[in-house]
Amino acid sequence: MALKLSFQFYDLPLAHPFTISRYTVNVQKTVVVCISDGAISGYGEATVNPYYHSTVERLTESISKAKRMVENSEIIPPSHLWQVIAPHLNEDYFALCAIDEAYWDFYSRKQKRTLRSFWAAANANPLTSYTIAIDSIEMMQQKIIEKPWPVYKIKLGTQNDLQIVESLRKTTDSVFRIDANCAWTADETIEYSKIFAAMNVEFIEQPLKANDFKGMKKVRELSVLPIIADESCQHEVDVNSCNGLFHGINIKLTKCGGITPALRMIENGRSKGLKIMAGCMTESTVGISALAQIAPLLNYLDADGALLLKQDIAKGVSFDFGQIRYSENFGTGVELYTEKSI
Repeated sequence: MALKLSFQFYDLPLAHPFTISRYTVNVQKTVVVCISDGAISGYGEATVNPYYHSTVERLTESISKAKRMVENSEIIPPSHLWQVIAPHLNEDYFALCAIDEAYWDFYSRKQKRTLRSFWAAANANPLTSYTIAIDSIEMMQQKIIEKPWPVYKIKLGTQNDLQIVESLRKTTDSVFRIDANCAWTADETIEYSKIFAAMNVEFIEQPLKANDFKGMKKVRELSVLPIIADESCQHEVDVNSCNGLFHGINIKLTKCGGITPALRMIENGRSKGLKIMAGCMTESTVGISALAQIAPLLNYLDADGALLLKQDIAKGVSFDFGQIRYSENFGTGVELYTEKSI
């Protein structure tokens, strides 16, 4: 039977307001793509995120444009389909991601395999961090108390960042990863690195603006802690420019266009001696289950998007004190709670 592509937008209410240095989100809008042959269906996801020009209108236009290409395609390897679609979506990487995830899920289910079986044996998976978004110090402490976890990602970019970390350090002995989301200067980063190194902080993620290459060169040379690129490493070409400026890269499927380019980024980054991390948006278990499939290839993982939701729309991958618990199903293992009009 011919392939069919459909998609549906969802509103994902968050358990707590999610604040970083740029904005606050209370309800995350997301799109789920389904690719099906009538018997087997695969699912992928991409969030609405105005900072990355991902809007309902743009996602709708891009996915609709790709619909005919997918439905006219034979069942070919996912990397081949990505190459067919990508040139036609005007660099809408979020839409590409949702389609690529859905097709990988469909393709691996069709082959009666888990998605991760295509590239990973029984490798040990890194623990996922759990994000503590910017809030009052008391509320950030309360979030840690509510969610005991082995590794926390602490969002910073306030006027009292040092006080926040000092206070949270009194609340838990767990490992901290600091994410400043482009909010610091080079000198601030270097100074903070010296202080945080004595506070069980593992690394600092994207402290400077994405295009501050001069500042990053200085930070790379003088920081006491490893520095991981996020906003500076969105697409495949960015891996090369990050080399020599960062100790590692954070790959996000939505930013790079899905699993297919992420695999190439991992290979390229490894060849340059970079540590490899993969992260998520505030997304449902649909997207998180796709992300978790590449975990065996990573040094660090931030896959807590669905853990931050008040209500999820699917089941699949879950987490037990940071450890991934995979579904026994083929593909990514995702099952939607409700199909709606997908």
